[in-house]
Amino acid sequence: MSKVAVVGVGYVGLTQALGMCKLGHEVVAYDIDEQKIQKLSSGISTFFEPGLDELLSSLSSVNKIVFTTDKSKLQDKDFVFLCLPTPQGEDGSADTSHLLKAFSDVSSLLPKNCHVIIKSTVPVGSWKAIKKSTNRNDLFIVSNPEFLREGNALIDFEKPDRIVIGAETKNSCGLVASLYKDIDTEFLLTDNTSAELIKYAANSFLAMKLSFVNDIAALSENLEANSKDVLHGVGLDNRIGNKFLTPGPGWGGSCFPKDVRALANIADKEKIMMPLLTAAIESNENAQDRVVSKVLQFFNQNLKDKKIAILGLSFKANTDDVRNSPAVEIVRKLQKMSAKIMAYDPAVKEIAEISQTKTVDEAIEAADLLLILTEWPEFSEIDQNFLMSKIKNPVILDTRKILDQSKFTSNKIIFIK
Repeated sequence: MSKVAVVGVGYVGLTQALGMCKLGHEVVAYDIDEQKIQKLSSGISTFFEPGLDELLSSLSSVNKIVFTTDKSKLQDKDFVFLCLPTPQGEDGSADTSHLLKAFSDVSSLLPKNCHVIIKSTVPVGSWKAIKKSTNRNDLFIVSNPEFLREGNALIDFEKPDRIVIGAETKNSCGLVASLYKDIDTEFLLTDNTSAELIKYAANSFLAMKLSFVNDIAALSENLEANSKDVLHGVGLDNRIGNKFLTPGPGWGGSCFPKDVRALANIADKEKIMMPLLTAAIESNENAQDRVVSKVLQFFNQNLKDKKIAILGLSFKANTDDVRNSPAVEIVRKLQKMSAKIMAYDPAVKEIAEISQTKTVDEAIEAADLLLILTEWPEFSEIDQNFLMSKIKNPVILDTRKILDQSKFTSNKIIFIK
């Protein structure tokens, strides 16, 4: 068992803290947000993530984790994880000011030979800036990027594809790796800079893959090909694989948009041409616009007083995260065209200027069109009889392809391709 501290208990930090605690380490989770710490200390999570509330409650009830705003509790810790936000700046680069500020606030308290571990996604070379920001030469800076998928965070922590650890010495890599020794996966021990770049490269590659998938799906529809069959056929090639081959209205969330732009910014500064990154961003915007265009086309370019039922606002299922959500962007575009929006999402509580309902029934009631934007499993269970009893005009645009159209036998139901 090691003495571990986590600085910053947002999405990444809370998952890391609970994961370390479950692995048997003594964990203190520190944040300057008093309200957040109060809620967490009471066993209540500050965001939705499957299984998180249950794990938090079970660990809190037996006092296996401490949440605090008292930074002095970090002074005896052997390992300190930095899990601070790195929001996108105006030029597309990641803003590390929160990270540097947090480290500056706690660095003087840390014991000699403490390993400071960067979990945040940071611009390549940030570990050097963190190292230079303190006069202490007795701290070891380690890069250990997170690869958590929202909606699968706890699973990804316990059963990751890999754990990447970058440090200046093999000894530091080994010591940090020992924290995860009970996890059965491949460990990649490398240098700090390579570890930082791996995170950006991985997320950008996945974003480019999704952009290509959405473009192929659009092309399939125009050519009257079956997009599911096309993409399934592509995925059968083991050089490509069958993951991340599901089309949708675009990609979003807290990572992909920010990380793609950040990597593009890094490449630009290094004068390395990476046009695929720019193309992926443009393709993603086009995916959203295609959805709006289909709605406009169906209503002859006039959405005034048309009631559109929206199912899904989060950027993906099993999360309440609406950051850079294509669903929200599409809704706002439709609202600007005078459409009346009634939206339902099982996890998203409230979004400014978007009318939300508490049930699917309320959203669909008397609607002129049903627009599915997030792949929540419950949406796939909508049946023909339910739809016909609620909706005004049985018209469906299923951007996630989660409905089994073969079960909708009524010739009155129209599926927009």
